[in-house]
Amino acid sequence: MKLKVAVCDDEQNQTEYIASLVSEWGAHAGHLCEIRIFASAESFLFEYEDDKEYDILLLDVEMKTISGIDLAKRIRGRDSTVQIIFVTGYSEYMSEGYDVAALHYLIKPVSHEKLSSVLDRAVAGLKASEKRIRIVHDRRTDLIPVSQITYIEAQKQYVLIRTGTETYRMKCTLTDIKTQLDEYFFRCQRSFIVNLWHVASISSDCVLLKDGSEVPISRGMAERIGKEIIRLF
Repeated sequence: MKLKVAVCDDEQNQTEYIASLVSEWGAHAGHLCEIRIFASAESFLFEYEDDKEYDILLLDVEMKTISGIDLAKRIRGRDSTVQIIFVTGYSEYMSEGYDVAALHYLIKPVSHEKLSSVLDRAVAGLKASEKRIRIVHDRRTDLIPVSQITYIEAQKQYVLIRTGTETYRMKCTLTDIKTQLDEYFFRCQRSFIVNLWHVASISSDCVLLKDGSEVPISRGMAERIGKEIIRLF
């Protein structure tokens, strides 16, 4: 799983230490982690204005000017799914995390075993959070969980978005909609994107989905799809 992780602490040795633990955990657990470190809440917020796609935040509670608690409150107001983990040297701060739905408090010094356990829980929480995409069709807008999408088909200037029970027709390109999807969606042919979660079997010219649908694939694509399924699952 690809993860974007922020470590925010005004002590440089702490940010570097925790970032190294996250990197070790990711390598062992099979996750591809992009780790960014910040020396203050202000520096994080400055970058956050342009890039809000974080999965996990590791925040020091006590920082100058803006505390980790206050930073988390600002972020939680914009993002309900990001996993927030506080790092602190004082247990009395632990009750303050309820307002921002913090996953856990880690007491310094942070151990590799404890952090790994909490990060495992963070990944489970991310998987349980339903990412949704906005679909505009028939003069209405729906938010559809990406996990329900089985495949997407291009038809001229439109795409057909298939779920187990519905088909949505929206004016856009496959390239446009792919930017809203996660890593489990694979472009298996010029006109088709398939959700690998729903693949039951693969043949030389198509994939069979669990609902019985068949999605055509390009020549020589079967092996690539198989390798991608092994990598992800």
